[in-house]
Amino acid sequence: MQTTLVAEPVMAVESKRKSSLLPLLIVLFLISYGLLTLLVVEQDHTITAQKTLISQLYGDSLELTAMKGKEIQRRRVEGQAQGQAQAQMHAKARTQAQAPSSQQKPQARIEADSSKVGRRFLQKPKGVEDNPDARRALGKS
Repeated sequence: MQTTLVAEPVMAVESKRKSSLLPLLIVLFLISYGLLTLLVVEQDHTITAQKTLISQLYGDSLELTAMKGKEIQRRRVEGQAQGQAQAQMHAKARTQAQAPSSQQKPQARIEADSSKVGRRFLQKPKGVEDNPDARRALGKS
C-alpha cells in the first residue's frame, strides 16, 4: 500500500527540476540575442567605414588620373613645340643649302619611296605561307 505513496514524490521532484531549467535557458537566449545584436551593429559600423574609405579612394583615383592626363598633355605640347622648333631649324638649314629646283624633285621621290619601304615590311613576303607547326597541332596524336 505504501508503494503508491513513494512513486508520487519522485514524480514531483522531476517536474520541479524541468521547470527550474527554464529560467536559465531564457537568460542564455537573451544573452545570445544581445550578443547577436551587438555583432550586427558593429558590422554596420564597419561597412559604413569601408564605404566611406572606398568613396575617398575613388575620389583620389580620379584626381590622380586627371593629374596624369594633364602631365601627358603637357609633355605632348612640349614635344610638339620641340618638334616644330626642330622642323624650323631643318627648314632654315635646307633653305641655306638648297640646291637648284631641278634637284628638288628627286628628293620628293626618295621620300615617297621611303614611305613605301615601311609598308613593304608590314606585308608578308611573297611565297611564305602561314603553316602552323605540326608538333603543336591539337587533335590527332
